Amino acid sequence: MGLLLAASLLAGCGVGADAKAPDWRPKPSFNAEGGPNAQLPTPGGPPPNGSQSAPSPGSGPPNPPTGTSGPDPAVVATGLGAPTGIAPMPDGTALVGERRTGRIVRVQPQPGQPVTAVRTLAGLDGSGDGGLLDLALSPTFAEDNLIYAYVTTSTDDRVVDFTLTGPVTPVLTGIPKGATANTGRLAFATDGSLYVGTGDIGNPALAASPISLAGKVLRVDAIGHPAAGNPVAGSAVFTRGHHVVDGLCLDPQSGVVFEAERGATASAPDEVNALVGGRDYGPPASGSGSSAPAATLAGDRSGVGGCAVLSRHLFVTSRDGRALMSAPLKTTTSGVGPEIGDFTDLINSKYGRLLTVVAALDGALWLTTSNKDGRGNPVADDDRVLRLVPSGGGAGSPPV
Repeated sequence: MGLLLAASLLAGCGVGADAKAPDWRPKPSFNAEGGPNAQLPTPGGPPPNGSQSAPSPGSGPPNPPTGTSGPDPAVVATGLGAPTGIAPMPDGTALVGERRTGRIVRVQPQPGQPVTAVRTLAGLDGSGDGGLLDLALSPTFAEDNLIYAYVTTSTDDRVVDFTLTGPVTPVLTGIPKGATANTGRLAFATDGSLYVGTGDIGNPALAASPISLAGKVLRVDAIGHPAAGNPVAGSAVFTRGHHVVDGLCLDPQSGVVFEAERGATASAPDEVNALVGGRDYGPPASGSGSSAPAATLAGDRSGVGGCAVLSRHLFVTSRDGRALMSAPLKTTTSGVGPEIGDFTDLINSKYGRLLTVVAALDGALWLTTSNKDGRGNPVADDDRVLRLVPSGGGAGSPPV
């Protein structure tokens, strides 16, 4: 597709089927505390405590240097602990959440700038793959300053909202939690409805259940009530049969919601689904009434981590493949949603395992690495936040 990326130097813009219907009433068991406005290490500066991060046991030698003579212009934050959620801000900065600690930091769009801790969410359970799993800005952020987060507590997975200084309010509670497969994603639609991707917590029966909130893409309004027009009136369930919703993103042109997830088994390919309300995306896709994926990833590009839509292209990350991939979105003759073209690597083995990718309104892509998750080969700067702009999208942007 000939699309090149450039690094921007300028600011642009428990287990078991649920026995009864879920309870969406707010529960006051979650709390938060404001984090100190402490500055973290500047990207390109010395790592925390002046020491190099040690690779995980048995993970092999660190990744080789990028080969540049100075700081990498794509790297805008370093030394973070399990960064997962990213929320691009109207001023060109981004809020980035650390999964295990619940800390939220503000990252500047230029390299070499301080990274500031702005808040810490307390009461999280960061064990397994739980914790602070995603962030999203309210569609009316300019008026209400609200930030939404998908989090794991001691009792459930849930969606909450808050400002940087105010209390945390439960929005959607009672999503089942487990020892694994808690991954959650958030995406607001242009009509203001909120899509929430949940994991099956290792129990496919929950994903298939029409009343469980696990293994689903949910659609609710801004205060957590089932959105009008859902497949079943009064139910938050939009689609079911999902193993783990690793990526959730919308095409602003067509309104189609894309969902990326790991294969349900070790031999099953990772997939990207173009969601249609009311459908079941669980395996097997053939002869069971479930829907086939819109695209699958090659075996060496497994470990899908996230997705984003920008300029009529779908971007997907691969942790195991250590890649950022892009595919064009093609309008179909039937007019029913876009077709996903062939994926092409835009980044390959440059930054290690790539997890989250989100698109900002200024035309930039923000990404996080996941090299300190026990499966990567971390370098001293890990984990990092990257900001990339397609060529032509930012003046003075050198090639990656």
